[in-house]
Amino acid sequence: MKTTLYVAKRIRTLDAARPVAQALAVRGDTVLAVGSREEVRAVAGPGVREVDLGAATVVPGLVDAHAHISGLGRTLTTARLEGAASLEEAVHRLAEAPRTSFQGDWLLGKGWDQNAWPTRAFPGRKELDARFPTTPVCLMRVDHHAYWVNGEALRRAGIGRDTPDPAGGRIVRDAAGEATGVLIDNAMDLVTAAVPEPTQAQLEARLRAALERCAQVGLTGVHDAGMELAAFRKLREWEEAGHLPLRVYAMAAGQGEERHAYLEQGPYEGRMLGMKSVKLLADGALGSRGAALHEPYSDEAGQYGLLLLSPEELEARARAFMRRGFQVCIHAIGDRANTLVLDVLLQCAEETGTRHLRHRVEHAQILRKEDIRRLGAAGLVASVQPTHATSDMGWAEARLGRERLEGAYAWRSLKEAGAQLALGSDFPIENPDVLAGLYAARTRQDAAGRPEGGWMPHERLTAEEALEGFTVGPAWASFKEDRRGRLAPGMDADFVALSVDPVEGPAAELVDARVVATVVAGAEVFRS
Repeated sequence: MKTTLYVAKRIRTLDAARPVAQALAVRGDTVLAVGSREEVRAVAGPGVREVDLGAATVVPGLVDAHAHISGLGRTLTTARLEGAASLEEAVHRLAEAPRTSFQGDWLLGKGWDQNAWPTRAFPGRKELDARFPTTPVCLMRVDHHAYWVNGEALRRAGIGRDTPDPAGGRIVRDAAGEATGVLIDNAMDLVTAAVPEPTQAQLEARLRAALERCAQVGLTGVHDAGMELAAFRKLREWEEAGHLPLRVYAMAAGQGEERHAYLEQGPYEGRMLGMKSVKLLADGALGSRGAALHEPYSDEAGQYGLLLLSPEELEARARAFMRRGFQVCIHAIGDRANTLVLDVLLQCAEETGTRHLRHRVEHAQILRKEDIRRLGAAGLVASVQPTHATSDMGWAEARLGRERLEGAYAWRSLKEAGAQLALGSDFPIENPDVLAGLYAARTRQDAAGRPEGGWMPHERLTAEEALEGFTVGPAWASFKEDRRGRLAPGMDADFVALSVDPVEGPAAELVDARVVATVVAGAEVFRS
């Protein structure tokens, strides 16, 4: 097997036996040795290929513990509305959308956020109808928990004045009772059913674009939070052919009818692709007021959010997957949803004897203090996303009020309570840039350094804790702590070279830092 010697200014191994080194040798897909250049060269032997990474700092493979590969691929290939400063700008971007934005004759796009617009009000179908009177348009909100559609899309979906709100969903209506064109959570399914499926060529193009982007930003692996069956089958095909460039830990999509196929199939374990977990959703998102709260939203009287599955159904699905050997990962944003999810996970794990399956709370975003203590005492995985806090901080208090913020985005409190932290981005809801995640975890500030001192700074993580959250944490949360998350002899050769030191360097340097190289299983999948 080929042996390669990598030399850098600093190698942060996260291995207590040798935390800092200058060189590492890779033989095949495994770390052979770590130490000084002389020590490692002696172990590597003659004829070794040497790569000098100069002033770079090497860290163990960075892994996004909660993301959506298909969603990123769709974002990269359809109309992009992220950062649109107004409704008018969003509509203007649609007029210039590339041909790849069409699925059948439907125009698709993603990324709008009314919280970034001057009015902060939901858009409506009228603005889309004026530009697209006969073309069905379906635009996903930035958080993936609402659609903005036009009249033609409503017509094809059969949504009219008398269409009732589905359980766990909301059709936003005007004063006259007519659908405005915004559909929240389970109401989105009414339109999704009318959109043609992507072609195989579209699916492949989206997956390839997403995986390539992940390598460019320094990710050696992704925990995919709810993978559709078609995408899983395509990745498994690439895995078996030896063409999958990154490690993917897939969560089966447990929300829809495809869950039956996953239950029948059972867990899967390959070299680069694994599926030993399932993703369920308890509630919606805070930005679209779908997160389920114990008390009403502070900025909308009488609105408590939405439970996307009844407590009984959530429990039944969790129990069924646990019995089949799956780790159960449940999306929970609001405090009511988090209370429910803890009840379900703890009860079902006890009944099925599956505490060893390391069940996870995905987002664990807004919790009561007593639920933070419960989650930690149970040793559950808290899969959290640092950039959600810095994206939401401008309007979260308006939604929740000051008191509820005390248990929101509470990474430090969760860690100190005993939870296992695994950090991610939730891309494409957020940018897949893992360096931005490291920065947000340390500072709780935006890229411009606001607010001074950080937002609720007592919940910050240290620089090393942030790095562990994207390395050691995801490895443990996917049952691979004996192979990944650290750099030591015998571990998988997954690592990333960065232009800055993410531990000792100033946090502000992470904003403009770059990825020098990404290595997965000993293969360079990206080099700047």
